[in-house]
Parts: sequence; structure tokens; C-alpha cells
Amino acid sequence: MTVPLAVVLLALVLPWGAAAAARRLASALPPREAAVAVTGAAVLLAGGTVAALVGLFHVPFLAGLERVPVSRVLAEWPAAVPVAAVAGAVLALQSVRVARRWFEHRRLVRDAWAATARAVPEGDLLVVPGSAPDAFALPGQHRRGGRVVVTQGMLRALGPAEREVLLAHERAHLAGHHHVLSVTAYLAAAVHPALRSLLPVLDFQLERWADEAAAATVGDRRLAATAIARAALAGSPGPRERGNRNPLLSVSTGPVPLRVEALLGPLPVRPGARPARAAVAGLVTAVVASALLAAGLAYGLHEYVEFAAGAIRGR
Repeated sequence: MTVPLAVVLLALVLPWGAAAAARRLASALPPREAAVAVTGAAVLLAGGTVAALVGLFHVPFLAGLERVPVSRVLAEWPAAVPVAAVAGAVLALQSVRVARRWFEHRRLVRDAWAATARAVPEGDLLVVPGSAPDAFALPGQHRRGGRVVVTQGMLRALGPAEREVLLAHERAHLAGHHHVLSVTAYLAAAVHPALRSLLPVLDFQLERWADEAAAATVGDRRLAATAIARAALAGSPGPRERGNRNPLLSVSTGPVPLRVEALLGPLPVRPGARPARAAVAGLVTAVVASALLAAGLAYGLHEYVEFAAGAIRGR
């Protein structure tokens, strides 16, 4: 049976090409649309990979449900049982990786909240004592809403206008629920190694989204660029530093020089304002890749069902 083998190849190979298409699409879109597109691509590709593996894992069990002897399945497709075993092992590994990443993320948020125990609350702002410059958007926890966390050192490192940019940037992260997109893509990347390349792209686009929101708030793109550059130079990793790739969103995240250059350039153009050939090409490629993956899985299962029914009729 060659169709299940084709499904395996689709599940393993297509996410590499589709992830590259998603990266190209992100580079041609404004930050908000790019962040949503990258996250959606990660979820769709992870879901397609899992669906293909589940389909392969179920082949021997479907044979049992249809009362088809395993020997007949092996005669039609000798690798059915080994492939099902490998698919099951990969699914188990994926489940462990996703669960571990989720608990790591929750632990990070919990530790970050604990680090703010001595902070002075000022509305949605938590001012933490200390000379180390740092600022980040802290997601809500246990019925507490999200907060902007900033140290006294960071406040001293910036002027009044620059502080306004900084706070507007971090508030944009909270208002846009950027942490939801970030952790969703982070979990999806545990499913297929090709999706890891989407994480730095998403981090950059989320920061660009917040940069543009801060610039719109203060009404001065050059001031926003200056403030972000100065905050990033002064900033320290603080409690967000760790070995994985899911940091709490901060003004110093991502390639800051590229972000500053973008702020000093023209405003991002919405997709409907002008044709974007690269965006259209990337979108079509990603959609076609996802459709082929889903179609391959559906056709493979259909072929197996037809084979099982034929085997029953031939007994």
C-alpha cells in the first residue's frame, strides 16, 4: 500500500516547505496580520501532522474493528505494523513535549508573578524596586489581569516621553493578547521541527505590532524608535532569561535594529491597500500545502477502508 507511505512523506516534508512559505508571507504583511498568519500556519501544520500520524497509528486497530486479519493487512502493506508503532511513538513523544512546554510556560508566569511581590502597583503598572533596567508584559494569572512590569532602573534610564513609549508598547502586548499567540505557536512547534523556524518570526512580528501601537499612541514614530532602542540597550533579561524559546514579551525581544529601522521607515500598508505578490504567493503555497496534507490523509484512510471492505467480501 503506497498511499499511507505518501501520507508519511506529506506529514514529514510539507511542513518544511509550508513553514518557509509562512515566513515569506509574514515578511510581506503588516505586523498584526503577519503575527496572526504565522500562528495560524503553525497550528494548521501541527494539526495536519498529528492527523496524519493518528491515521497511520490506527491502521491495525481499524483492521481489528473491521475483523480483517492482520495477515491480510500485512500482505497488502507489509510495513503497516512497524509504521503504526513508529507513529504511536512519535505521537507519545509529541504529547510529552507539548505538556512539558505548557508546564514550563506556566512556571515562568508563576515565577514572574512571584518576582513582583515587592512591586508598587500603579493601575495596570507594577514598579519593581531595583537598579537593573527591565520591563515586560506579564499575562494574567488566578483571576488577576495582566500587568506591565517595569523596574525602577528602567524608569530612571528613560526620559518622560520615552517612558510613555515603553509603557504603551507593553500595554499593546496585553491589549492584543500577544501572549496567547506566542504560547500557541510555541506549543505547536513541539509537534514538528520545521515549525521551530516560525518562533523568531512570530516574536519579531509581535514586537513590531506593539512598536506600531506605541508609535500611534505617542504620535511620533521617531520618538518611538529612539525610546525602543534606548530601552533595549538598557534592558536586561531579568526573570525572563531561560534556555527555551518562549520569553515573556518585552521591548528588548527580537532584532531591535530591524525594529528601529522599520519605525523610521514608512507606515506598514494594510493588505488591501495594494497588491502584495509575495504575500499572495506565500498564502497560496501554505493553503495548497495544508490541503495536500489533509487530502493525503483522507485518501489514505479511504483506500484502507476500501481494502478492508474488499477483504471482508472476499472471505
